Amino acid sequence: MPLTNPWLSEPAPAHRLPRQRLDERILNLLSSQNMCVLATAGPEGPLATPVRYYSLDFAVMFTAAPRSPKLRNIAADPRVSVGIFAPLVGRASSRGAQLFGEARVLPPEHPGRDHYWDAFRWENEHAERGRSLAEPPSDTLVVIEPSRIVYTEHWLRRDGFAARQFWKRPPLGKPGEETAN
Repeated sequence: MPLTNPWLSEPAPAHRLPRQRLDERILNLLSSQNMCVLATAGPEGPLATPVRYYSLDFAVMFTAAPRSPKLRNIAADPRVSVGIFAPLVGRASSRGAQLFGEARVLPPEHPGRDHYWDAFRWENEHAERGRSLAEPPSDTLVVIEPSRIVYTEHWLRRDGFAARQFWKRPPLGKPGEETAN
């Protein structure tokens, strides 16, 4: 029987992508999708919530009601995981990422919030809610700057790279330094 994608057969390659190429692929995924699953932990156990997000570099951000279960969980434990994936047609098209980090809740008066609002397409949410586009945004913003990302793309196997790649944020204060995958 002919194989559609013979490169998906074993043995699976183990080579790591160069950091710049991995960054590029992750950023492409983050900017080409708009839905994620946010995983938090709370007193009732794990909570996985579908959320519409926007991205700025490797950060993902979304608005949330201050009394929502996800924000209650984040207040108790800011460690979160975010799953983002492209539509799946078959194994060859499998592409997604798991982001791990701490969620920061930025209320409307937070001084660091403007940096993210420049990339947040709040006009879409205002229009959906019937709010005036002339009225300034006042929603609570949640930002996740991942400390590590597990990126999966089976198409990488075609070029001899492992389907699962590992990204870590470079140490702060040392621009240009890279962390090995």
